[in-house]
Amino acid sequence: MRLQLKNIFKGRLLKRLDIYIIKKFLGTYFFAIALIISIAVVFDMNENLDKFTDKGASWYAIITQYYLNFIPYFSNLFSPLFVFISVIFFTSKLAENSEIIAMFSTGMSFKRLMRPYMISAGLIAVLTYFLGAFIIPQGSEIRLNFEDQYKKKKKVDYVHNVQMEVADGVIAYIERYEDYNKTGYRFSLDKFVDKKLVSHLTARRVVYDTLSTNKEQWQLRDYMIRELDGTREIITRGEKLDTVLHIQPRDFLISKGQQETMTSPELRSYVQRQKERGFANIKEFEIEYHKRIAMSFASFILTTIGLSLSSRKTKGGMGLHLGVGLALSFSYILFQTISATFAVNANLPPVIAVWIPNVLYAGIAVYLYRKAPK
Repeated sequence: MRLQLKNIFKGRLLKRLDIYIIKKFLGTYFFAIALIISIAVVFDMNENLDKFTDKGASWYAIITQYYLNFIPYFSNLFSPLFVFISVIFFTSKLAENSEIIAMFSTGMSFKRLMRPYMISAGLIAVLTYFLGAFIIPQGSEIRLNFEDQYKKKKKVDYVHNVQMEVADGVIAYIERYEDYNKTGYRFSLDKFVDKKLVSHLTARRVVYDTLSTNKEQWQLRDYMIRELDGTREIITRGEKLDTVLHIQPRDFLISKGQQETMTSPELRSYVQRQKERGFANIKEFEIEYHKRIAMSFASFILTTIGLSLSSRKTKGGMGLHLGVGLALSFSYILFQTISATFAVNANLPPVIAVWIPNVLYAGIAVYLYRKAPK
């Protein structure tokens, strides 16, 4: 009977311990975000507030359009750093207060100690992926539009000589497109069947219909259609023609940071569609898509490294652990940025370039896990 009660007590103790560590982990994580992002906002305001007010931005727009979207974007971007700081900070305090030694003295293994850490890392990973894949892109579009208007112009207003395959065997060409009036000039659309031209459409202008619910709705102005059937040719002319073209302005007007404004499903379909059309300048979109997944898995890797480093009580105390942790987390973010450039400049597949830091730091995590106190 006593043994049974002892086992029940131990079960309750471990369950309470899990909740205790999870609360400490998540509490420190959100506290670190609040502290560091607050400092970042102060520095950003000091640098950009004069630019915003000089260009006529209202305080309401600065707060709601810029900073309310600035905060979640950079919080999610530096989430690995906040995870690492959180683990190092509160685990070092546990080790310094001999709480980890007390846990091990009850027979708890290091593997068992990792359970609440991994649960917390899993919650953060799901949160960061959901925010980065579905929520933050909408806010990033508002933030980038604000920056384009009041800070630094990033949008592309026009483009020359656009040629792409809009459907199987259908080639579109626009000599010049201007985004301010959504109008393309000297438009042509050629349709091929078995490598033979069967239809040739030309229009002096083509206007994108922003009011239509169909995102691929266009209107042709001063058009001519030539339908070829052997030696026969049928010509049709007109002033206006509403039609659907499998093309949108954002398909060829690629602005800096545009990939950040798309949700993950939109990125996946955009990349697939552009590959089918033969576009080559989509590496940044592929990198953004794979980076959102890789960044989520980084929570598990950096949590393992942080726990392995800080679970041992040392004479240097928290300062030594925190210094090593900051160096490793900053090096991870830096290496992730550098590896992404390999995909753009060195023709490395984006999925490999994005996952290189995770693979490397997973090796470091395994090594430190084996060296951790058992």
